[in-house]
Amino acid sequence: MILVALAIAIWLGAWWVNARIAGSPLNRTRWARLAVPAIFGLTLLVVWELLVRGLQVPGVILPPPSAIAARIGASPGILWVDFVQTAVKGALSGYVIGCGTAFLTAIAIDRSPFLQRGLLPVGNFVAALPIIGTAPILVMWFGVDWQSKAAVVVVMVFFPMLVNTVQGLADTTAMQRDLMKTYSAGYWQSLFKLRLPAAMPFIFNGLKISTTLALIGAIVAEFFGSPIQGMGFRISTEVGRLGLDMVWAEIAVAALAGSAFYGAVAAIEKGVTFWHPSQRG
Repeated sequence: MILVALAIAIWLGAWWVNARIAGSPLNRTRWARLAVPAIFGLTLLVVWELLVRGLQVPGVILPPPSAIAARIGASPGILWVDFVQTAVKGALSGYVIGCGTAFLTAIAIDRSPFLQRGLLPVGNFVAALPIIGTAPILVMWFGVDWQSKAAVVVVMVFFPMLVNTVQGLADTTAMQRDLMKTYSAGYWQSLFKLRLPAAMPFIFNGLKISTTLALIGAIVAEFFGSPIQGMGFRISTEVGRLGLDMVWAEIAVAALAGSAFYGAVAAIEKGVTFWHPSQRG
């Protein structure tokens, strides 16, 4: 029970430190914004390690972080091949195709009231379809390689990107549109000079939402058919072999990849929408 008591003490100490940082006058500085989540994350890992070892939890139920780190260090080749198969070939390709198609479709919907009334309800219907039901069908259509995973990702990211882009293109005031008309601006001039820049926060919101959906969709699709590589394939096979350390290693790689992908899109957003109040704050 010594390790359990130590875990509780470390948790309370980290809570106190984070509370002091968050309540200090410097809580809005860059170092404070980085320190609080870093302390919380490290504390969570330490408490996890101490509780698992202190309570003698079997490794087939929950391995400690040290065992997961050891598995990552011992299997870099396997993890890299799985990462390329799932995140690069499946998730990234589907993300680019799905978001690009949704962006072009949103412009077409904005241009045509008929499509706005007819296509959006259909898109809502497709978005409501369960991925567990559509993934096996797409795997049968496109095969077990990365193309079927990209197809699943396209289905998952298309509608969130479409809705955010359509909403963003409509986010201009009547006075702004009337001002463009007084300049004799046509549709495309108004689109590129007024409405598209105004829609950028909405577009990037859709892009950021789609980053997490893309990786989830690619991993789930691999449960229904995959070559002998990929994160989803590795997770499903290692669960059957009770190799929970490898399962958690794949989960950790996927979490890091998803966070890095989200951070990259957020960094691009900050550079593109530097004028927006949310970025200036």
